[in-house]
Amino acid sequence: MLALYSIKGGVGKTASAVNLAAEAAADGQRVLLWDLDPQAATTFYLRAKPKVRGGVARLVKGKAAYDKVIRATQVDNLDLLPAALASRELDHLLAEQHENQLRRILKPIRDDYDLVILDCPPSLSTLSESVFASVDALLVPIVPTVLSLRTLEQLRGFLDERDIPCPVWPFVTLADRRRTLHREVIDSLPERWPLRLSHTIPSASVVERMGLERAPLRSFAPRTAAAQAYRQLWGEVAQRLG
Repeated sequence: MLALYSIKGGVGKTASAVNLAAEAAADGQRVLLWDLDPQAATTFYLRAKPKVRGGVARLVKGKAAYDKVIRATQVDNLDLLPAALASRELDHLLAEQHENQLRRILKPIRDDYDLVILDCPPSLSTLSESVFASVDALLVPIVPTVLSLRTLEQLRGFLDERDIPCPVWPFVTLADRRRTLHREVIDSLPERWPLRLSHTIPSASVVERMGLERAPLRSFAPRTAAAQAYRQLWGEVAQRLG
């Protein structure tokens, strides 16, 4: 189980979740993408309604049938658990459960999927702590700026303070190598973050078009530099997962 997570918004988190899930599915993986962000952008991109029949409360309490809440998408091998509930309410529900409750919630269907990807809201909360305790790694997109690096350090401090042994795999998004600052930040990452993913996602207007096309890049612009970058990034993630 992987999570796309960032404390900071506007860093390409949801675009990365959708594109990496699509690349994994194209690679033959059976993938479930769970949209935990109440903004429901992943749900929108994949043309689903942001509503779970019976509510997430029933899902969290183990009373919902998964065939009623999981949706097939237009992407082969990729299913979606759509956004359905304000994060504050979900926090309240999860606070009553055990720390690895997301794994417990998904246990009935784990054999149905090779990979589960969580698209998380940009916050530090009970929900995010549950994510940190449940996933095999956090994929953290960062824009190559000083402020984005600062939020990465804040995340590391939060995990260390609570002694949560969750691997953090940062990767760069919205990169423009013509900008000196971007190049300097990218070059500094290996020393400060040895687990960083080496493939960089460029800043590209085609990524913004995902909102119009409501599809991952490989579905409508597979030969673009951004689509190829996500393909390479998934290859690197897949290699780490073994």
